[in-house]
Parts: sequence; C-alpha cells; structure tokens
Amino acid sequence: MTLKHIEEYRDSEIAEKLIKKIINTSKRNIRLMEVCGTHTVSIFRSGIRSVLPETISLLSGPGCPVCVTDQAEVDAFIELCRMDDVIVATFGDLMRVPGTKSSLQKESAGGRDIRVVYSTFDALEIAKKNPDKNVAFLGVGFETTAPTIAASILSAAQTNVKNFSVISAHKLVPPALEALMAAEKINIGGFILPGHVSVIIGVKGYQAFFDRHQIPCVISGFEPADILHAISVLVEQIETAKPVLENAYPRAVTFDGNTKAQQILNDVFEPADVCWRGIGVIPQSGLKIRERYAAHDAENLFDLQVPDAQTPKGCACGEILTGTKTPPECALYRKVCTPEDPVGPCMVSTEGTCAAFYKYHTA
Repeated sequence: MTLKHIEEYRDSEIAEKLIKKIINTSKRNIRLMEVCGTHTVSIFRSGIRSVLPETISLLSGPGCPVCVTDQAEVDAFIELCRMDDVIVATFGDLMRVPGTKSSLQKESAGGRDIRVVYSTFDALEIAKKNPDKNVAFLGVGFETTAPTIAASILSAAQTNVKNFSVISAHKLVPPALEALMAAEKINIGGFILPGHVSVIIGVKGYQAFFDRHQIPCVISGFEPADILHAISVLVEQIETAKPVLENAYPRAVTFDGNTKAQQILNDVFEPADVCWRGIGVIPQSGLKIRERYAAHDAENLFDLQVPDAQTPKGCACGEILTGTKTPPECALYRKVCTPEDPVGPCMVSTEGTCAAFYKYHTA
C-alpha cells in the first residue's frame, strides 16, 4: 500500500483495511517490539493494541532516551549541578528523573542553577552571556539529537567559547538491538524500527544487524496507518518465513541517511561501552567526546565523585524497557509510582512506557 498525503495516514478506512489484512494474515502467536518511545505513545494514543488479534503482542522496547539513561549517569548530573560556578543546562524531561538521593528538580528548588533549554545552542548562548560561569549541557538522546549536540561542541570550539561543555550520555540504537537479541526470555519475532533515528543513520545503519540475525525489521513512521502497515508487513514476513529489512517510511528515510549529520557525529564523538538501565553494559553503544574536543568534555573538566548508584527499590523500569514486564506487573505502578510522583524514569518521560500506559490504558 502506497500513501501519498499525510491525511491518508490518519484515514480510518485505510486503517480498517490494514487491520483486516493483519487479522487475515496472522496465524501464529508473535511478539513484535517497537523500539521507539514515540511509537509507543502513538500506539497507545491511537488504540492500536486494542484492534490487533490476540495472536499479536506488542512489546515496548528501550526507545525512551531518558528512561535508558543509567542511574549512575543521573547521579553524575546531580553532582555536576552542585558544583560552584556551574550552570547546568538540560532538556526538560530530565528534570524530574529520580537519582539515587535527589533529582535535578529538587536541586533547582534548593537553589542550584539549572536551566531548561530547547536547544543545545540555547545552552551555548547562556555560556556566551555568562563568561564567569561554566555552562555544562546534559547530553542525553539517541542518534536523533546527538548531531545537534555535536554541532554545538564544534561551534564552541570554532568560536572559542571556553566555558561551554557537554556531559555525553548518548546511546546508539543498533547495538541495543544486538543486546536484545542476546537477552533471554524476550523472544522477539520482529522489530518496528524507529523513524527519527533512521532519518539519521538510514537503512544501512541496520544492515549488519539484519544480515547477522535475519529477523524481520520494518522502519516505520508515526501515524496510525504507518504503524499498522509496519505490523502488517512484519506479520507477513513472519508467516511466510521471509525476513526482510524494509523501509516503510520512505518519505523521510533513505538508504544512506543524513550523511552530513553522520559526519558531524563522527568528527566530535567516538563509540564507547556504556551502561543502559535495565540492560547493563552494551559494547560500543554510547558516544564519548573525542580527545581533540576535551576542552568541552564536562567529564574531563570536572571531578565528578559519584557514589554507588542505587535504582529505586521495587521499580521494574529495567524489565519494562526490555519488554519482559508490562507496567501493571510492577508492584509500584499506580500505587506508589504515578506521573505526579514518579519513582522511575519510565513514568517521568512523555515517551516512557509507564507514562503512556498510565495515560491511555484503561484495562
């Protein structure tokens, strides 16, 4: 099915045709994972789970960047904001993420200078206007946001803004897919791959993963028809035993991706082994700032003494991120952990599975 206009991706008649096709094609029990948090929210908001046959289970994966940020990284952010003469700049969704003993929101209420920005270049402007302060930006996100953060580091280096730095806690999606395939008990039959990340890395970003595992993979957009089409394609691949790496989002994603963004990423960052919440250390799944930009690397500039991080007792966020539990299977969900008073990051972020489940799931 080829759609040309955005209205078609929201057309109920087209959605009904796709649903019927899925129902007629699906014969066996399969588990599909959407890797992107935006997909998770769209699936809940549009009620896609409720129209699928019982044979199909949708798992929400580690596609929320705030959620997969390791507890030790969150604690490091908090230690950074407590340092003298430091202004911390961050995207807003990090503010309420609980650390081991505090949060950025609590530190801000206690008088620490923490500023919510909409762009890394806003943080760079803060540094220019406050030359007597060190301005550190908290770099969290996947391949989607990392290029803009890399660009801000390049700009700071080129314009000699010496008081601007970034603490990089970025994550890469393809290595996480490898970790999910190696994990026990998950049993994934196919992947709905993230559209935004794919705009940057292109279809080729997943080629090595697909060649190695031969598991059905479909890159999808975010409208209801996008996601239903991706599910339909995955079901057909599984039922016919003909796995394919398919781009079902060609209006935004190309085979090569955004090569300029990739070049900026490779110039500023290099891959590193990093820890993901709920998964553990994944080799070469993070981005650290290259040595030539060490003057803008907050981890290099500040002596962050982070005590042993401890995840909240009873929080199942780690299992939820890997699809081995659903939010209602967490003992804290809706009882102790709510959007107003979150215990774990999956309830904080708008892309978090617990937050989406809480808002849209009525069963």
